[in-house]
Amino acid sequence: MSKLFSKENKAVLGNPLNLDNPILIQVLGICSALAVTAQLKPAIVMGLAVTVITGFSNVIISVIRNTIPNRIRIIVQLVVVAALVTIVSQVLKAFAYDVSVQLSVYVGLIITNCILMGRLEAFAMMNKPWPSFLDGIGNGIGYALILVLVGGFREFFGRGSLLGYQLIPQGAYDLGYLNNGMMTMPAMALILVGCVIWIHRAYFYKEK
Repeated sequence: MSKLFSKENKAVLGNPLNLDNPILIQVLGICSALAVTAQLKPAIVMGLAVTVITGFSNVIISVIRNTIPNRIRIIVQLVVVAALVTIVSQVLKAFAYDVSVQLSVYVGLIITNCILMGRLEAFAMMNKPWPSFLDGIGNGIGYALILVLVGGFREFFGRGSLLGYQLIPQGAYDLGYLNNGMMTMPAMALILVGCVIWIHRAYFYKEK
């Protein structure tokens, strides 16, 4: 058990949450981060979907890495990711259809997410299954954290709600409070992600 959660494995899991975050540091997965964060619920679902797919695709590629011919490794990686994305898409349609509609084509576009392909190529192809799984889960959660942060901020200030539940009381609107309509616009997602990256790099991340 101690080997499973050694110092190295803890770093593999924990670094993507802060010091090597795929969005804040590597600036990967930005397109989907901007597209699905108008509300908190689809941001959470997208984050969970990417986490699951990244974790299990890393494991699968790590298990078969020594049998993959180098010249077709990218094709094999795409096939594995596409299969997992199809499964996740069907599960969403079966159990969370409204969220699936909100996410629209962006679930399918997980196949081309830079985070997935980057971790498969940079980590899973060179490491054993357990560290690869931790790396996938860590990067997925790091990605999901930013989506949840931006999605929650945009929904609260743009709609006065979180997860569809109204948090700002009607009395505040009666007194003249107005939701910030800009928060629902795609451009605001870009601005917020930029602000989060700026704050993180200013206070938590120091380049070597």
